[in-house]
Amino acid sequence: MRALCLTLLFAAVCPAAAFAEQTTIVSREVQLAGTRSLAQAKAPARFNLVGVHWRGSGSVLFRTRSLGGKWGEWVAAAPEAEDLPDVGTSERTPRRNWRLGNPWWVGTSTGIEYRTRGRVSRLRAFFVSSALAAIPLRTLQKAGAPGLVTRAGWGADESIKRAPPSFAPEIRAAVVHHTAGSNGYTAAESPAIVRAIQTYHVKGNGWNDIGYNFLVDKYGKVFEGRYGGIDRNVVGAHAEGFNTGSVGAAVIGEYSSLAVSEKARGSLAKLLAWRLDLAHVEPISTLSYISGGNARFPSGVPVFLRAVSGHRDTGFTDCPGRALYALLGDVSGDAAEIGLPKLYTPVVTGTVPGKVRFRARLSGALDWLIDVSDARGMLVASTAGYGQSIDWTWDATRALPGTYSYAIRALDVTPAAGTIGGGGGSAGSLAVTGAAADPETISPNDDGAADAATISYTLSVPATVTVTVRDSLGTELARLSRAWRRAAQHVARFDGLDLPDGVYQLHIDAQATGGRTASTSVQVAVTRTLGALAADRQAFSPNGDGRADRISFSFALGAPADVRLRVLRDGKWISTVFSGPLQAGARQIAWNGSKRLGRLRDGVYEAVVEATDAVATAALSVQLVADTQEPIVRILQRAPLKVWVSEPARLAIRAGGRSFKRDVTKAGEARVSAPRFGVARIVAWDAAGNASSPVSKRSGD
Repeated sequence: MRALCLTLLFAAVCPAAAFAEQTTIVSREVQLAGTRSLAQAKAPARFNLVGVHWRGSGSVLFRTRSLGGKWGEWVAAAPEAEDLPDVGTSERTPRRNWRLGNPWWVGTSTGIEYRTRGRVSRLRAFFVSSALAAIPLRTLQKAGAPGLVTRAGWGADESIKRAPPSFAPEIRAAVVHHTAGSNGYTAAESPAIVRAIQTYHVKGNGWNDIGYNFLVDKYGKVFEGRYGGIDRNVVGAHAEGFNTGSVGAAVIGEYSSLAVSEKARGSLAKLLAWRLDLAHVEPISTLSYISGGNARFPSGVPVFLRAVSGHRDTGFTDCPGRALYALLGDVSGDAAEIGLPKLYTPVVTGTVPGKVRFRARLSGALDWLIDVSDARGMLVASTAGYGQSIDWTWDATRALPGTYSYAIRALDVTPAAGTIGGGGGSAGSLAVTGAAADPETISPNDDGAADAATISYTLSVPATVTVTVRDSLGTELARLSRAWRRAAQHVARFDGLDLPDGVYQLHIDAQATGGRTASTSVQVAVTRTLGALAADRQAFSPNGDGRADRISFSFALGAPADVRLRVLRDGKWISTVFSGPLQAGARQIAWNGSKRLGRLRDGVYEAVVEATDAVATAALSVQLVADTQEPIVRILQRAPLKVWVSEPARLAIRAGGRSFKRDVTKAGEARVSAPRFGVARIVAWDAAGNASSPVSKRSGD
């Protein structure tokens, strides 16, 4: 009893060290008993996490015996074989053809049995024993983020880390996982599970640290994962080929069939909302991601992902399980709603001296500000504006060469900051900088929307520039231009050139005097799948009166695609009208104004249709107006007829024994030609089909 008290006292004073010492791992070679036959290996007296490694093309199953002596269900040893560091990194140490099974939390257990299927030549088991926490967890509060249990809070063993963290230039997406093992864990066991996973990943698999950037338990606790900083672009080991530039978040448990708790779902959405906001990534957006190489996507292959993707989108795996994967659309929608307003996709192109263009998008119309400062911190340029889109070009042609800092700000948003200039080297050196494509996906089907991309780039010194189109293998397919260009920002137009649908690299190669060369490239996807988006009316009135209660959107699909139709207001997600696969052909989707919560308010909205095919995600949008209010009309004067209307409307007039219609194009007073005698009776109809109360006036009144 005295020893236990001393242990708990020490844990209270130094919890990380105490629990690190109480987390142990033991490996055992398993004597195989033949294909599909039971094999046993002596296990430690007690353990609560198991991971197995094996050689051969076959598979391994195991089951464990609980403390009460009951055997559990058989489970597959490697449900997510691509939870791995990227190929070519120092962390990806040679394993001599060993296959790595995931860490399975099994609860307190005393025995294990194995079954093999197919060819398995060697089998090794790792048993982890992780002590339960006996103290309150230490959390870190960050603005906009859920309470994070720090590494010190869950007792990370900092002494076993094998190398300093690596950092990516940017975060472009989040990859959601589930961990392997039982969902029947208690709240007190969650930190022990995280410690056990770290121990297995490092001492069992040989990785630098725990593979995930964050972990979320079923009680809604969020745990800091891999070392390096929660707000830095730490490269994890969670999705082979897609680790650099992504953040990996794992929900603790196995969700192939079991439901995800509301607390876990809510914390996951809040975590992703905060972390993607730091990276200025819109949670409901899509992107093209170049694979670093894995069994499903070879190195260099462009893969189109959603900003919140499941692990199965990046490799051959069922992770994060059917139940969790089905929720990702709603989770990304929730993440987009949390923490508004936000600033998305800041892009800065150009160099100093020269012209520098700043572009970004806000989640809604706001006052915004851009400041540029020199190396001393002195303000050298500034501008302000209002709206949802930010687009400003700083004429820095007379600015001195050097490095400048910038910040793009708006009220209550996470600012975007960085540096520009620096010249790419000494004065007179050749550099091609700031290359960008707008838009990054085109649909050259002559519907007038996204038919071509503008390729922009900046030259540091005069040079002859050649812009070519190449396929994913680097083969040159066409030349867009070759010309001498001065030191400035330039643009080229790419309209698909009758190329088949696919992803292309546009290479910009510059050659200056003295044999100096420089080059860069941008990626553009070409897909003709989506086109001809239109609405059957500009305005509708979803008030249940039977008149114009619905609005229909029509579009054409040139090939089968996964289609999503969303309605936005000021960039904010309002409703997902449709989401699912559709075959090629003319399509029409109707909407009655329904949304997830509450009724639709009157106002201007944007309907966005996204179609994802094997090549890319193409998007088209159209504006619409929701208007459930009746127009108001008054007769100010009978002869000549003068009226006042509250909004643009079509007037149905009965006067002088005749019926006719007149359009009033703006709110306010208007003169209307009509017979001068008798009673004039008027009803006003607005564009949404709402009718005013009739008004009348007799000549002479």
